[in-house]
This record gives sequence, C-alpha cells and structure tokens, in this order.
Amino acid sequence: MKIVITGALGHISKPLVQTLAKDHTLTVITRNPGNQAAIAQLGAKAAIGSVEDVDFLTATFTGADAVYTMIPPNNYFDHSLDLKEYYRRLGRHYTAAIAASGVRRVVHLSSIGAHLPEGNGILAYTYDVEHIMDKLPPHVAITQIRPTSFYYNLLSYIHMIKKEGRIAANYAGADVVPWVSPDDIAAAVAEELVRPFTGRDVRYVVSEEATCNQTAAALGAAIGLPDLRWELVPDETVLAGLTAIGMNPTIAAGIVELYDALHTGLLTEDYRRNKPAQPGKVKLADYAKEFAAAYAKN
Repeated sequence: MKIVITGALGHISKPLVQTLAKDHTLTVITRNPGNQAAIAQLGAKAAIGSVEDVDFLTATFTGADAVYTMIPPNNYFDHSLDLKEYYRRLGRHYTAAIAASGVRRVVHLSSIGAHLPEGNGILAYTYDVEHIMDKLPPHVAITQIRPTSFYYNLLSYIHMIKKEGRIAANYAGADVVPWVSPDDIAAAVAEELVRPFTGRDVRYVVSEEATCNQTAAALGAAIGLPDLRWELVPDETVLAGLTAIGMNPTIAAGIVELYDALHTGLLTEDYRRNKPAQPGKVKLADYAKEFAAAYAKN
C-alpha cells in the first residue's frame, strides 16, 4: 500500500513508520528538511511542507491508498494562539485535501473526550475536528483513533516532585486514569491503516488503567521516593500554577477543565462504554523506568 503519514518522526509517527516501512511505501510529511535523512533511514520518503498548506497536502495525498492525519502540537505559552481555531483550521485543511486528492481511507488521531462538545476543556477541539471530517463523502472510510491519557504527560510533574516532594493536581487519589503509550497507539494506527474497512469508526487505545495513587507509587518506587503522594488541590490552585509559568490563560483554563472532567468521570464515560477488549503492551511499570531516566536527567 501507499501510505502518507503526518507527524514527522514524533512520538507516534516514528514507531508507526518503523512498523509499516518493511511492507508498504511510505511518505512522511515533515516541515523540517533536516528530518529527510532520518526518514530515509527508516525506509520512507520525506515530503517537505506544512499541513497548513492545503495544496501541498493535496499533492502529497494524491495517489495514496491511505493517510494518517494528526494535529501537530502547538505552543501553549503563546498568548496569541487561538487553539480552537488552530484545530478547526487543520481539520478543514485535511478534509479539503482528502476530498481533492481522492483518498478513500483515513486514520485520524483524535482523543479521549472527543465525544463531548463541551465540558472537556481543550479536548472539545478534537470533537470539532471529528465532526469536520465527518462531512467527507461516505466513500471515504475514517477511523478516529481516541488514545487515552499519555504516559509522557507525567513528565510535567518532575519539577514539582523535585521541589515539593509530591504530585498535586485537580484529579488525584482514587481517580482512575487510563494511561497509554505512543507505541501502543502506533500499533493500533498501523492495524487500522491496512485493515479493509468502509464507513466510520472510533477506536480507543489504552495501555493500562491505574489510580493516581497507584501511579504515584509506581513512579515513586522507580525514582527512589517510595512515599510519593498524589494530592488533590482545587481547580484555582492548578490554574494559578499554570498561568504563573506563563501559559496562555485560555489554554490553562481548558487544561484545568480537562483535568476536572477526568476527576468527575465525564471525560472517560464514552471510553468506558467502548473500552477496547485488548489493552496495549506497555504497562505502567514499563513506563516508570522511562520516567526515572528522565527524572535523573532533569
């Protein structure tokens, strides 16, 4: 198959390329010409350009049997960034390029919480993108991949652990978090890209569920802090902390709302109704080793 992959050599796209390159013809979209050699070493071809350029996307998608699309990360500390419009704009760009290029199979990286138009903070924007893409003609088969909470988001707590000896957030304690590894997401995306399919589908991806207490215990054991605690603090405390470090206030408020939705169970309600029968391979104990290595470096 001829497959186009967005996301350059990011957390998901790199293992995805490594999985598919042996048996398929891959084109990887990247903005950075410096990635070209690394992409070639993995057995793929680089397409240098921006997902903000619809003509570039259309030309790159043309002739492909399937495409993997994702919204690249943006700078949450840019106070001029309208994150909602950024998501919607790229959703429109992908939709226009898919329609114009004739691609008939799409796998898009969405998110847990994408079933909700509101109450889920910044993840409401993934709802918007899914619904924009749903406007494509019925002959375009689309799988929306909805990963759960990324393990590597735990890295943001390293500074707090070193400074305060704890993790503090507006979700905590016995709250159950469905964690996921990018490697497990890549495996699911690879399966969907080559799976014969028509229509529209949603697939959740999870590696392992753990309470915040269990997560803190696993991380603490790995870094030599067996008594590491994960404590619940008010929304206002989290918001003040995020804005104090310079985060865009609107995005900070959206992250606080996202965490609150995790705390109340709103965020995971559809996931729990449609939980995958088989979780991924990367467990919390495996990730704790990666966390410990990053903790030692910081």
